[in-house]
Amino acid sequence: MTKMADSSVGVVEGCRLPVLRKNQENEDEWPLAEILSVKEIPGRKLYYVHYIDFNKRLDEWVTPDRLDVKKLQFPKKEAKTPTKNGLPGSRPSSPESEVRKSLDLNLQTATAPSRGKTLPTPKRKAESVSLATQVSPATPVPSLPGSVEASQASVYPAVRDTNTFNLKSNARDDHEQLTSLTTNGTAPRPMPNQPGRKRKQPPNCGGTDEIIKVFQYNNSPRCANVYLQPGEDSQDSSDGIPSTPRMTGSLVSDRSHDDIVTRMKNIDCIELGRHRLKPWYFSPYPQELTTLPILYLCEFCLKYLKSLKCLQRHLTKCNLRHPPGNEIYRKGTISFFEIDGRKNKTYSQNLCLLAKCFLDHKTLYYDTDPFLFYVMTEYDSKGFHIVGYFSKEKESTEDYNVACILTLPPYQRRGYGKLLIEFSYELSKVEGKTGTPEKPLSDLGLLSYRSYWSQTILEILMDLKPDNGERPQITINDISEITSVKKEDVISTLQYLNLINYYKGQYILTLSEDIVEGHERAMQKRHLRIDSKCLHFTPKDWSKRGKW
Repeated sequence: MTKMADSSVGVVEGCRLPVLRKNQENEDEWPLAEILSVKEIPGRKLYYVHYIDFNKRLDEWVTPDRLDVKKLQFPKKEAKTPTKNGLPGSRPSSPESEVRKSLDLNLQTATAPSRGKTLPTPKRKAESVSLATQVSPATPVPSLPGSVEASQASVYPAVRDTNTFNLKSNARDDHEQLTSLTTNGTAPRPMPNQPGRKRKQPPNCGGTDEIIKVFQYNNSPRCANVYLQPGEDSQDSSDGIPSTPRMTGSLVSDRSHDDIVTRMKNIDCIELGRHRLKPWYFSPYPQELTTLPILYLCEFCLKYLKSLKCLQRHLTKCNLRHPPGNEIYRKGTISFFEIDGRKNKTYSQNLCLLAKCFLDHKTLYYDTDPFLFYVMTEYDSKGFHIVGYFSKEKESTEDYNVACILTLPPYQRRGYGKLLIEFSYELSKVEGKTGTPEKPLSDLGLLSYRSYWSQTILEILMDLKPDNGERPQITINDISEITSVKKEDVISTLQYLNLINYYKGQYILTLSEDIVEGHERAMQKRHLRIDSKCLHFTPKDWSKRGKW
């Protein structure tokens, strides 16, 4: 280790080398890391490292003795295009070449399908999901439109070695938004056809109006038949290009604005009430506060202060014991407050600054006017303590019912995340709409939504009972209306669970015993649920500017 420390003088920003860290089993490992910054403190140097292919929240300052300089990789110099004079630089483009490029671009957009006008979404390592969906050769499946199956493959990998089947749409809108579910920015990958066997193509089928009949086989798993209504073929198949990244709202997938400053955590520790939090990501707090060992926050108004004495003095003046706004839900110790980003601008901005410490892709900090914030709190004798929150646009043209969603680290893995998601859909039910979260989702957000959608849909399917001796019927539209989950999310969840199969000219939903038992175990652990009777919420028509 001494040799490593002595030779670390040549390590500069941009270098890559193995760095010692502890894994989840508390064992030593040497993953490859990139040096993002170097600083000197009295007596030694410190290096800020990002572990390659690891989430940014694991980035940290390390000492020289943790660096393996024997495998040091220096940053590569960018190649420069020589000019006619032989000097480095870029060739100036001629007017003819510019015109030719614009003509080529216009030709491509004119000849491509409607979805071909969008740009590919940049890749995000944290949310990359395996595309390897295994297909069993036992039951061949007719190929269906690529947009549904490819977007499914990107987000929802198969959970077992059985067939993944897709519902064919009879309307352009039925799978218009499906490719927006791809979070890793890769082009959709079509499912391979089964070799050696052919099956007659089924009649044209409706994507969301198909009837689902539930029945019981003797000594066999519970199944549901999906009878597809005849309809016209969809003309809007995917051309393999994902939808454009969202450039408005509170989340974007374009990371081109990142620089070395925003890639580094700038706050060491936050004290919020009785909790001390270690931030995961950069947050644009004032520069003078980033050098403090601890940043103090008032847990009721979220104002940031530089010292404990300042916080104590502030608490003598702060009259808040709960978030500002209207309390629209209370059951037991759990309450939800609705906060208008325009009427309570300071609180909303402070909430966004806190949330940015734990959300890598959040970009909304100050323009809070178009948003509503729903803050979940836990009550005790001292007041209402913030647990988590979600925000949503007052007017969403894309049916988003959540913009950002966060459970603070001290309250994670206790069921609060699903409670926030369930509450967002409860609001959508009152509004009479279906909703979906704004993309891209973070890695933890994606897992939470997958789990919530799966449990909610399975709960409905398992509660279906025979009616007058006939198998009960339900359509995907019915599931969407009951849950307020958007149709595309319903279809993708069914595919993620591998429930959809093609059998004797029909699509059926097969609920295996493993799925049923796993769902029952999960529901036994889910103690926190939203009670719609405790919700006092009246939706507003935000299209009228006077409501703002």
